[in-house]
Parts: sequence; C-alpha cells; structure tokens
Amino acid sequence: MASASVVWDFFKVSEENILLATCNKCKGEVPRGGKKASSYNTSNLISHLKHRHRYDGVLQAYEDAKVAKAAANPKPAAKETGVNVPIDEAFAKVKKFHRDDPRAQAITNLITEMMALDDQPFSIVEDRGFVRVIHHLEPRYIIPSRRYFSDECLPAKYDEIATLLHTLIDNDAQHISFTTDIWTCDNHPVSMLGLTAQWLDKDFKLYRAVLHSQELPGSHTADCIRSAFVAMLQRWNIKKEMVHVVLRDNAANMAKAMRDHNVESLGCMAHTLQLAVGEAVLAQRAVIDCVAIGRKICGHFKHSQVALTKLQELMSDLKIPLARLQQDASTRWNSTFYMLQSLVKLKKAIAAYGVQYKLPAGATLNANQWDLIENILTILEPCERLTKRISKATATTADVIPSVQALTRMLKETVPTDRGVKTTKETLLKAVETRFGDVEEKPMYYISTILDPRYKDLFFTRASKRQATEMLRDELHKMERDRLAATENPGPQRNEEPPAKRSRDDNNNSLLGAFQAIIAENTEPLRSYLLEPTLQLDRCPLEYWRSNQSRYEQLSQLARKYLSAPCTSVDSERLFSAAGNVMSEKRSRLLCEKAEKLLFIKKNLPLIHPELKQVEVNEEE
Repeated sequence: MASASVVWDFFKVSEENILLATCNKCKGEVPRGGKKASSYNTSNLISHLKHRHRYDGVLQAYEDAKVAKAAANPKPAAKETGVNVPIDEAFAKVKKFHRDDPRAQAITNLITEMMALDDQPFSIVEDRGFVRVIHHLEPRYIIPSRRYFSDECLPAKYDEIATLLHTLIDNDAQHISFTTDIWTCDNHPVSMLGLTAQWLDKDFKLYRAVLHSQELPGSHTADCIRSAFVAMLQRWNIKKEMVHVVLRDNAANMAKAMRDHNVESLGCMAHTLQLAVGEAVLAQRAVIDCVAIGRKICGHFKHSQVALTKLQELMSDLKIPLARLQQDASTRWNSTFYMLQSLVKLKKAIAAYGVQYKLPAGATLNANQWDLIENILTILEPCERLTKRISKATATTADVIPSVQALTRMLKETVPTDRGVKTTKETLLKAVETRFGDVEEKPMYYISTILDPRYKDLFFTRASKRQATEMLRDELHKMERDRLAATENPGPQRNEEPPAKRSRDDNNNSLLGAFQAIIAENTEPLRSYLLEPTLQLDRCPLEYWRSNQSRYEQLSQLARKYLSAPCTSVDSERLFSAAGNVMSEKRSRLLCEKAEKLLFIKKNLPLIHPELKQVEVNEEE
C-alpha cells in the first residue's frame, strides 16, 4: 500500500465532513477532490499551500518535507532508459534566488524580524556560523549585506507595523491610556523618552503598543517633556480628548509636564511603594548596617571563584540545595529584599564558611542582625508580593484601592515576628498611609475600582462607598448628556412656526422629562450591577464586560474607558530594559534612530504575529 502524501502533515480530515480537509495553519477547509474515497486526491491541498501559504513558511516546509521523504525512500532505478529531467528544470533547482523573488523576500523578512526580536546586530549576516546555516537550509538564497538590512529592511518593517498600528488606533481606540518615562543609557551618551499605549476595543480585547522611544536631548524640564509628548501624540493623530490617563513616575518635572498639557496623570504605584519602603524601612540605621554587610558578603563570593567553590562544598555537606547569593541594586528595594532572602536561605553555609575560612573585615553578621533581617523580611514580603501583582500586564487602576487596603490591614495586624521591628512596621504603615493617602480622593481610582466586577464597592468605607457610587452616577449622567447633545435634532426652520409652548404641568412630556426618564433608566442598571455577587479574584473583569455589554450598555462603555488604564509605568520600564539590550557595548556605533526602530519592531511585532504575544507575557511574568 502506498504511503500517505507528506501534504497530510499540514492537513487533517474535517470532523464535520469527510469530503473536506482542514488546514492546520489557517483552519481553512479544502475539498478532497471527489465524493467517493476512490476519487480523493491531494491536488487541491497542494494548491491551497501554494496560493495561501507561499510566504509564511508553510509551503517551504511542505517542499522540504517532500524532499526529505524522497531522500529517505528513493525510488528504484529504472531497468531501461529513464525519463530525462528537462534542462530548464535542472537549472531552476540550483539557480540562485533573485532578491525580488517571493521566497527570498520571505527569508529576508524573517531575518529582519529575528534581528529585532533577539537583539541581534546587523553584522550577524556576515557571521560564518549564520551563513553556513542559511546555506544549508536554502542554498539558493543570497544573504543581503548588513547595510541592506539596516537601510532598507528595517525602515520597511517599521513602516509596515506603524501603518497597522495607525489603523488599529483609528478604528478601535476611543480612550487610550499611556505610560511614559525617561531613561539614560549606560553605553551611549543618550537619553530616551518612552511612550506606550493601551486601550480596549469594542469587544474588550486589550491592545498594548509602543508608540515611541525617541531621543530626548538637552535638559529634561517640564516644558521639554511636554513638547515631546505633544509631538508624539500628533505623530499618531491622537487628540487630547482620547487621552484617558498617563502613568508616570513621581518626578516633579514629569508631573508638571502632564499638568501643563492639561491631561490626567497618575504616579506609578510601584514607584510610590518603592518610596514608602525606602524611607520607612531601608533608611533605618540598623537596617542600613545589615544591608551593607550583606552586600559585602555577596560581593566576596561574587568576585572570588575559590570562595564560591568552598561555599558550595559546605552547602553540599550541610544538605542545603545549591543556590546563589543575589547582589542587589540600590535603586530597587525589591532587589535588596531578594539579596537578604538569599542570605537567610544560606545562613548555615555562610556561618560555617566564617568558622572554617575567613570572611573580609566587616562582612560578618551577628545573631541579632540575623534576627533583624529575618523579621524585616516578614514585613517586606507583603510589599514584594504586591509589587509583583501590580506589575502584571493585566493590572489596572482598579487594583490600587483594594491593594492599599489589603496592605494596610496586614501592616496593622500584630504577629510574633514583630519583636524587635514593631517600630519599623509602624513607620512603614505610616509611610504607606501618607504616600497613598490621596487615592480615595481621585475619581480615576474610585470609578475604575467600582467598575471592576471583582471589587465593586467592597473595599470602600460607608462614606466613600456612597461617594464612589455618586461619582459613577455623575459619569453616567455626563455620558447621557453628551449623547443627547450629539444627537439632538436641529431647531425649527426660519419659515416654520414655532411649536406651541407647554405648561409646567406638562413636564412628563417635555424634553426635560424625557431627559430625566433616560437618566433614571440608565442609573437603574447601576443598582442591579452592584447587587450582583462579585467575581472571584482570579477571574478576568474584561471577560465579564464582554459577556454583559448588552445588559449594561452604559456601564460597559465606562468600563471600556476606565479599565484600560494600568496602575504602574512598568511598560515603559520594560521598554528601557529592552533598550539596554539593543544599545549594548557591542553596538556602540548604533544610531539612536535605528535603535528606536528596532525597539518599535520588537515590542509591536505581536500585533502582526499574535503567537508572540503569549511568549512576551510569559517573559514578563
């Protein structure tokens, strides 16, 4: 019996109709060539691959699989004279691709995307290993020069993604939330201003995109930042009315720039928590001393391979799982938390090392300091978990009030580990209450929290619950007034007689009466929404509103606006982490303009290839 064609590696028989085959790539259904099993063939399937998947690698994969199968199962030589291969066909199999050949363009496009995704330099096309791989996979492909990739392919890919992004913003974005931050490169004398955007479409699908990561020369004054921000919005044809909120750090120049432009802005929650922890815990003398000694211990084992080997031997002898000490970065409190955590984890091994060998001067922790570190970790652990929670891609401004309430409650509880750090805990509680004391005064937090079906009004006091409900009701009234103003019929024509005046008693039939009736109808769903049980915390609020748009039409429109806002500027920080990889020491001659394009492509490529989005989420988490 003849073996199945390799084309079936790319199709499967339709479960609903055996006369059809389903493409594994695009899920399209293709006729199998007849109504009887005896008349089935693969011509339609192969034709589908040639016409629909010529440029996405599927057709090439089929041809490669066909060649591999033929090589594995060679046909026996003909006893007599065989069929001669036409000379033009023989030459075609070894002829090099022209640069404009669709197969060559597909490979070039993939290499361009690889350079952006994997932070590869343009010079990779000249590396011997890369050249050998390409020649083995497709000998007919001529690799273009590095200059061609940097001057031709990079701008073309940038324009392709920018055009798509323009279309998405014009068609799907009503209210856009932004994050922005400034970054200075260590390897280049350049500062960059980043701007990321996210919004919800009518189906509550969340879109996230990088709009800019442009050079910001000169002094970073509020006026300079405001001018750059305005230019960015104009570049994407984003009107000020579409700007829902801008998430920024707590620097005075950034806050003033947004205030001068008259757009709503909020401080990054993660940065605010960093300030609270820094001033309340890490600024205390005893803690400073412990952290300084911890840095010396970590530095000793980091810079001495001999010491590290001896420490690992002690870990093995003490049956402690092998682990590394983590050096902290002074600008990030959670890195100090991880350093102290790693020290406590290897406490026995470090103590044994100090007995058998010699630690540097001033690199020894006494018993009281070890106890202090352990107790400090119990205080900081809720803050660390909260930082991870609010830094997720799905976190919104709706998470701020519940998170602050939960953290405050934990800090108020008395636990056995408070011994020796009770004052520190009280100081941290006071710092959190001071730093986040205004969150319940801002409508942005109130309304987004109550519109999140996981929270609603559960995290408000009785007074603030009433205030939050009134704020949301005012938003509904404003939305209805705007709708009526936009759809109001024009007044009577000049030649028409004015309508008869109505008496005050006829209010129910007047425009005002109709207006009040509409408001009553639209505020009634609010009470129904609040009376429903809340969702579990692990549920997605966007899925709830996607399913309940028809029930709560006005509320869902507000949810689409308010639940688009993140609660941190982490997106901008992640952008600059990627920028550090792009503008590395090996690429010291890379122009800032090209670096911007590479970052833009890297971060926005999931808009073209959705399968990359899940990979990006996994890396962030």
